[in-house]
Amino acid sequence: MLIGYARVSTLDQKPALQIDALKSAGCERIFTEKASGAQRDRPELKAALEYLRSGDTLVVWKLDRLARSMRQLIETVEDLQARDIELRSLTESIDTATPGGRLVFHIFGALAEFERAVICERTSAGLQAARERGKKGGRPKTLGPKELAAAKAMLADPEIRVQDVATHLKVSPATLYRHVPGGRSGLRAKE
Repeated sequence: MLIGYARVSTLDQKPALQIDALKSAGCERIFTEKASGAQRDRPELKAALEYLRSGDTLVVWKLDRLARSMRQLIETVEDLQARDIELRSLTESIDTATPGGRLVFHIFGALAEFERAVICERTSAGLQAARERGKKGGRPKTLGPKELAAAKAMLADPEIRVQDVATHLKVSPATLYRHVPGGRSGLRAKE
């Protein structure tokens, strides 16, 4: 059985082109949704994947309709293959039911793995170069020594609320508590 999946990214886009192509390809059931590809929780995709049975083929108009990244695409296809389900992309002419389609897909997988390795290598080299230049990574501290001293002085006054101290220092109360564990009561315990 051929099961179609169509997706458009925004509410003003129309899936008609994809649906027509999926119907022409012989899809007996088509799942359609309007959601960003970056969105992990796509109810119609989930429904389509649950609907598929061994021997079925999931048909998409284009691979980017199914997954946003190569890694996500490969994981999805591996899951389908483990369940004896094939994938067909109409635009890219890829069909994992054929030897040529499987070869192309494995080449995509190898390229994706290579790309991940190159990105990791470049990131590590960039971080190492920054460290050698004396740069430190990470987010800058929100409260320096002067701000922390001011916070403690204000918190020592029981008339000043923690929220007011945080607002004055332009940080959240959670950030203030992170720098002054226990808040006002933590200051008293240290005395």
